[in-house]
Amino acid sequence: MPISVAAPTDRRGIAPQLRSLVALVLARLGRRTGDVAIVLADDAITRALNRDWRRMDHATDVITFAYDEHEPDAATRPVTGDLVVSMDRVRVQAKRWRVSEPEELARLVIHGALHLCGHDHMRAAERRVMRAYEDAAMEEAAGTIAAMAERWERRSRPGARTARPVRPSARRPAVARSREKRPGKRR
Repeated sequence: MPISVAAPTDRRGIAPQLRSLVALVLARLGRRTGDVAIVLADDAITRALNRDWRRMDHATDVITFAYDEHEPDAATRPVTGDLVVSMDRVRVQAKRWRVSEPEELARLVIHGALHLCGHDHMRAAERRVMRAYEDAAMEEAAGTIAAMAERWERRSRPGARTARPVRPSARRPAVARSREKRPGKRR
């Protein structure tokens, strides 16, 4: 099953690395890949999704919609769902945590993939488990993140085409279908 990526034109070159990050998380957890959509959006989109599905009226860095999370056999099914990342939050958080934007994006994609697999961080013990999974995946994905950073820099040079993040309604990616699904989780 495919892992699709909807990204602004200036970030479409990192789609293979984003797919690799999700595949890495699923493989580490022994899960099969179903239909997974990664959407690089902006604060307006994540705020609307957060407000509509979680009744929280603020932007979020990543929000996920796992299609089968409430099914009794969810842990044995292929992982299917949408993972929406705010590129506005990527920029802000990269500065805050003093990491590169590609590194912060990688962490958020890994974090979202863990949510799609059923992990959460509402309790301290859950947070420790998720952080350990994130750290291990980030370490294993160092080469992928380096490749993503290289492509990122190529597109960030003067004269490179830039565009606003893709709005789900513009191409009707899988996240548009998620409005009919269950509420999501966020970091």
